[in-house]
Amino acid sequence: MFKKLFWLLPAACVILAAIIGMSAPVSQSSASRATAEIAPVPDSWRAALPRDPVAATDAYMARISPAAKARSDAYFEGGYWMQVLSLAAGLAACWVLLASGVLVRLRERRDQRGKWRWLTSLMIFASFILLSAVLTSPLDIYQGFYREHLYGLANQHLLPWLSDVAIGLAVNLAGGSLMLLAIYTVIRKLPKTWWIWGAGLGVGFLCVLLLIGPVYIDPLFNTYKPLADESIKAPILSMARANGVPADNVYEFDASKQSNRVSANVSGIFGSASVRLNDNLLKRASPAEIKGVMGHELGHYVLGHIYHFILSFGLILVLGFVFLQKSMQWSIRKWGSRFGVRDQADPAGLPLFIALFTVYMFAMTPVLNTIIRTSEAEADIFGINTSQEPDGFAEAELKLTEYRKSDPGPVEEFLFFDHPSPRKRIYAALRWKAEHWKSP
Repeated sequence: MFKKLFWLLPAACVILAAIIGMSAPVSQSSASRATAEIAPVPDSWRAALPRDPVAATDAYMARISPAAKARSDAYFEGGYWMQVLSLAAGLAACWVLLASGVLVRLRERRDQRGKWRWLTSLMIFASFILLSAVLTSPLDIYQGFYREHLYGLANQHLLPWLSDVAIGLAVNLAGGSLMLLAIYTVIRKLPKTWWIWGAGLGVGFLCVLLLIGPVYIDPLFNTYKPLADESIKAPILSMARANGVPADNVYEFDASKQSNRVSANVSGIFGSASVRLNDNLLKRASPAEIKGVMGHELGHYVLGHIYHFILSFGLILVLGFVFLQKSMQWSIRKWGSRFGVRDQADPAGLPLFIALFTVYMFAMTPVLNTIIRTSEAEADIFGINTSQEPDGFAEAELKLTEYRKSDPGPVEEFLFFDHPSPRKRIYAALRWKAEHWKSP
């Protein structure tokens, strides 16, 4: 009965997602949006800050209104539950696709045709990605659209947001299907050592994504153009030249059509570099803040963090694929006949493969967060030294408290933060300032 009624479930998910999306509070005016209220101060306030970095940090943190702090804390802490719900929704989607036998039926059609079996396998992988997206769409649209508008952090209406989601899904369908085809080919041909080669493939795909993403994928969502303001561009390029970053231009992109968040990045590997910042940063930040932020982003490039991430992710992938090999063998012995999954190389077993890998990656979240958080702290120190704008960097960090909890406990930060907390980052800037104190 469940197999016959299976297609009613994706249809119900689409209807529920549409209801959630259309009920989102997108009609609020920008003046009434729930963005954080940071008390503005003149330059004389910053000049009069105490030399002690702890006291100076407290002064910065005191500028966050109680209502704004409560709001950002609620948003960020709610994100913890979103992670658990996303895990549950992903596992539920995998179970539905496994129990329905829809991928087994596609595999049987492949076996009947004989020729072009790889193409049918590709169709199975694409079907899994598409159906998983449909089954998790109610939670995805709540988390990515409704909730962002609820907290005043998003600007897009539903149709443009869905357009971006469709583009992202198309990219995932193409890239994800090809990656899965490569991994399953390795599993079939090298059943005992596929975990080594599979991890290598994963790292290889990551490198390709890092190379083509800034050039071919990012422009699918935003418009990039050279930064016209020379007063902003010149200091950024000066910092880049001083630190050996091979960049001859700075680009801005129109992130304000999607959200109010400030952001920037310096991307590139193997001798390439692209320096980019969004229009929110240009509109909402002072030149000192922009310089402080861009010093941080240049730090990621100069310190080679992207290579650290590739190496770390590669090690995590190897351990994950060892876990997958062992757990897949056990799971197929226990449930394979029930769900029609023959062996590890059976593409119809993809939901089981993804479910086990999802559980592993969820368990590794604190490890991944620590790797990223450590690199972010290093880039903070590099950026403050390079820009010599400690107050500018501290002011920029206050803006991030709109959506990031400003002062978490140590255990909370270890488990859930992939960046140092705003308090710690402001303290690092003001500690630098204290050690470079210039008497008036």
